[in-house]
Amino acid sequence: MKISEMNWQQLERYLTTDDRVIVPLGSTEQHAYLSLSVDSILAEKVATEAAEPFGIPVFPVMPFGMTPAFSDYPGTISLSMQTYIGLIYDILNNLKRQGFRRILFVNGHGGNSPAQNIIGEWMVNNPGITVQLHNWWNAPKTWEKVASIDPVASHASWMENFPWTRLPGVAMPDERKPMLDLVALRKLDPTQARAYLGDGNYGGFYQRADDDMLAIWHTAVGEIRDVISAL
Repeated sequence: MKISEMNWQQLERYLTTDDRVIVPLGSTEQHAYLSLSVDSILAEKVATEAAEPFGIPVFPVMPFGMTPAFSDYPGTISLSMQTYIGLIYDILNNLKRQGFRRILFVNGHGGNSPAQNIIGEWMVNNPGITVQLHNWWNAPKTWEKVASIDPVASHASWMENFPWTRLPGVAMPDERKPMLDLVALRKLDPTQARAYLGDGNYGGFYQRADDDMLAIWHTAVGEIRDVISAL
């Protein structure tokens, strides 16, 4: 259940019977021909669907992350590491104060991966609270499903092209873009990175059949449910 569809009294009653909560982490950044909010849309939706059978509250997605390489693309917002650390700490400190003891971050953006270290550091000073970061798109079962459909899949390619991340009236290229050199990309500043990336797709087809995408989605939802069950 979404926090946005609850009031504080309902949440307080929930806390008398359960101490689990989910916080999706997203990003606002270029995704070639897809929505700038791909990572946020997917993180919140997959978390909400996974949590539904458990009745666990899901907070609104944090829509900004760390994505400095895309800074020259209009619409991209990249937070500094210092800001991101502060945000994660503030979220955790507030949740702890209110009585949550089992916290799951469902992450939809690779650039947010340093959150794992931030969480680990916070837990050192806050014993008795379980905090877990789940990168939904590259979790073992989900990534295995992606690779079984097409191993050439990456940022802004077909693997992020779901019915809910497409934009009306925007046509996708038909070709399969060759995979870029990701090691070389990491050495480039934002202006150089934009020149190298072009439209923003790292490599692969731009779109695949919806049946393929729904198979990945159902796998991802099920995998998060397994994580929730083990919290």
